[in-house]
Amino acid sequence: MKIVAFGASNSRNSINKKWAHFVANQFNATQIHVLDLNDYEMPLYSIDKEQEIGLPQEAHQFVEDIQNADLLIISLSEHNGTYTTAFKNIFDWASRVQLKFFENKKMLLMATAPGPRGGQGVLEAAVSRFPIHGAEIVETFILPLFNANFDVQNEILNETMQSELHQMLDRVMQKVSLTNN
Repeated sequence: MKIVAFGASNSRNSINKKWAHFVANQFNATQIHVLDLNDYEMPLYSIDKEQEIGLPQEAHQFVEDIQNADLLIISLSEHNGTYTTAFKNIFDWASRVQLKFFENKKMLLMATAPGPRGGQGVLEAAVSRFPIHGAEIVETFILPLFNANFDVQNEILNETMQSELHQMLDRVMQKVSLTNN
């Protein structure tokens, strides 16, 4: 199984990138590729910019990179209740390369944040939007209060959330392996 994971933030110290990387490593995968959104920097999308420069190579590369996955693991960072500007820009350019750029990929969609809602607003937005672009969301997971609930060395510190994570990972594995056989 090939997993492509990323945190939907361009922060060098993104907790969502750490979270996506951690969760990806919980699977017995033959290959895990963690994307860094900084590798896909492009001008701010507009129809005028697209007509001026065409579709950037970075947009094509992003679409190609996610199409190589059996499972996409995305942890969304929330800025003012929605996607980060960096992710939204990549999303907009990718949709110009191919409208359904998630191309029926199985997706584990997550969010985490330092606050008590854990990115709930952005997760809700993505759950309603991503299927329009071809995503098959097999599970979602929110980890609130990231700094209090997570330690990279020891997993989730809250036992109830840790149990919920492992149950969710089992369900994802069943759903993905059923379709890959």
